[in-house]
Amino acid sequence: MSHTAHIPSHRKPRRSASRVVLRTGVAGGVLSTIAVAAAAAPANAEPVTQTIEMPTLTSGLAGSVAQSADATQRVADNFDMRAQQDAAATKAEQTAKKAKAEAERKAEAKRKADEAKAKAEAAERASRSAERTELASVSTNSSPDSGSSSSSDSSDSSASQATGSAAAVIAFAKAQVGDAYVMGSTGPDSWDCSGLVGAAYKQIGVDLPRVSQDQSTAGTQVSLDNLQPGDILYWGSSGSAYHTAIYVGDGNFVGAQNPGSGVVERSMDYDQPTGAVRVL
Repeated sequence: MSHTAHIPSHRKPRRSASRVVLRTGVAGGVLSTIAVAAAAAPANAEPVTQTIEMPTLTSGLAGSVAQSADATQRVADNFDMRAQQDAAATKAEQTAKKAKAEAERKAEAKRKADEAKAKAEAAERASRSAERTELASVSTNSSPDSGSSSSSDSSDSSASQATGSAAAVIAFAKAQVGDAYVMGSTGPDSWDCSGLVGAAYKQIGVDLPRVSQDQSTAGTQVSLDNLQPGDILYWGSSGSAYHTAIYVGDGNFVGAQNPGSGVVERSMDYDQPTGAVRVL
């Protein structure tokens, strides 16, 4: 055989990509061995030519590795996101439970407060109803046309000054002391100034105008130095008054003053009226 003959290489089936690097290292070692042998051969030795097929590292493998790394990172990111979502959901659920418990607690407290308030108001209404029944009985037994002074066991000297229907008007007005002031209200548990005056006179069958302006001209004008229990006091000028009340004697009046005070009995020195009218 000629010394130039080629040594045929024996092709083998391509192995898996995982052994490419190993085969590359082996091939490198073989080449190194051949090179050393060639250097050590005699100078007159015949040259040997050999063709060896080296394995090739394809770009497809690198792409597969990169895709695998990306997939692994995506899985890790998904796990992290899911963990965050689960933590947020747990926190939201706990917050919702606390809010619900607080709302239920407040609702229960409000319910109890409303029940207590309703019971108190019912008791107060019952008490006032009894007082008004008694006042109606006093009014029925009184003579509205008698000019004589009525005798009374009350320690309040104004009762001894009032006569007939005036006594009933005063008694009704005093029974409302402590009620609330509400603009436009005519009872039975809240009043404005003219609403209280009108209701007191209605107990004895006298219908007065609804508003203060008209009540200030509903009777005969009298001097503040000549007042009698039952007279209507007004503040402002006659015909355009802005407030009215009932004179109850001893320099005092009863009236629905304002939202802060409600229905009160006070001295005329506290708030001097402008004038007065006598209806009885």
